[in-house]
Amino acid sequence: MPYWKALVWFLTITSVFMSASYTMLVPFLPMYLIDELGVAQSDVNIWSGLIFSISFLISAIMAPIWGALSDKKSHKAMAVRAAACLAISYVWGGFVQTPWELFAMRSFQGFSAGLWPACLAIMTSTAPREKMGWCLGLMQGGSTAGGVFGPLIGGVLAEVFGMRASFYFAGAALGLIALGLIVFIKGGEQKKVVKTVEKKKSGGSMKLLKVPVIQRMLFAAAVVQLAVMLVQPVLPLYIAELQGSMDNIVMVSGIVFSVVGISGVFAAPMWGRLGTNIGYRWALYVALLGGGIFGVVQAIPGEITPFVIWRFVGGIFFAGIFPAINALFAENTLPSERGRIYGLSYAAQQIGSVAGPILGGLMATYWSNSIVVMAHGFVMILLVIMLYLKRPKNQDPGSGETINVESDSAEETKTA
Repeated sequence: MPYWKALVWFLTITSVFMSASYTMLVPFLPMYLIDELGVAQSDVNIWSGLIFSISFLISAIMAPIWGALSDKKSHKAMAVRAAACLAISYVWGGFVQTPWELFAMRSFQGFSAGLWPACLAIMTSTAPREKMGWCLGLMQGGSTAGGVFGPLIGGVLAEVFGMRASFYFAGAALGLIALGLIVFIKGGEQKKVVKTVEKKKSGGSMKLLKVPVIQRMLFAAAVVQLAVMLVQPVLPLYIAELQGSMDNIVMVSGIVFSVVGISGVFAAPMWGRLGTNIGYRWALYVALLGGGIFGVVQAIPGEITPFVIWRFVGGIFFAGIFPAINALFAENTLPSERGRIYGLSYAAQQIGSVAGPILGGLMATYWSNSIVVMAHGFVMILLVIMLYLKRPKNQDPGSGETINVESDSAEETKTA
């Protein structure tokens, strides 16, 4: 088996463990604050908001910094650093005794950001160009699968072994990831030699934030994440409206949350192949438009069953968005710039993660939950219209972009 093919399967498994570890604490965090850390029920919403958001805020600042360092030093070293620090943070979370200690732990998690960007940089610098879409789609599917099963695993562990056990389990999972990265990833240092033809195509030492396609994709990553998080604060209450009661709302909400991820697990690799065939720019347009349309449609039914069905269909389209964005980043940067660009992308998404829930909560306060759910779709429709109008003119229909800096030989530009 070629190294790149073994690598994509290893990084996909890594993505599953990573995403599951991130999300397995979601179901019981409020109860952890109340039962284990002594927070009054009247204060739990404030503490939950602070503890969730601080990690997003700090990681938005640190991710580009870690990404730039990984380009200068080693993508592998940066991935190992992030995984090891995250493992430490989760074990720390199992020992905390006060909400301020948990707040400090989440701050350290934000500071440790960089595992997912580093994995993307390793993969895009190693995979053959014609297999890039499939590799990124497979990794995205793994990340989505972990996000689906993480809350379920965390809930079961908390029920059987206690809530602190979920922190220890997450720490162990990240520790295994760090060990696997050390053993499996070849090499260690970023290669500095870049082909002359690549330098010519990239305009030399390219200023990433001044490149139009990079600007558009960073904006798209932030807006898509904002759209995702827009609906998070109101979805349980909206589900209660649809079913007419609060009965079994935790279980029903978990099912409704998971259907998008379940459809995405199967659809993401197919989107990668589609992007290779028709061009990642056009795959992005189709995915955004389909996700936006079904995001609007899901807010129309007044019953829970059709709402879940349309969310499932929308998840099929949504699964194609980030693989296309990540592939476009890879096509328009040098391998020696991948850590920085994926760090910037991660920071953009974190900004969307912070702004989305705030905006969704305000909209629900002044309008209604159904309006927020519908706005989730409209945001993506407006985004695809903007991207289409700002598209590059007279470019290769494959990528549709001004440059392509991917080396014809993965071996000559490989990081590991």
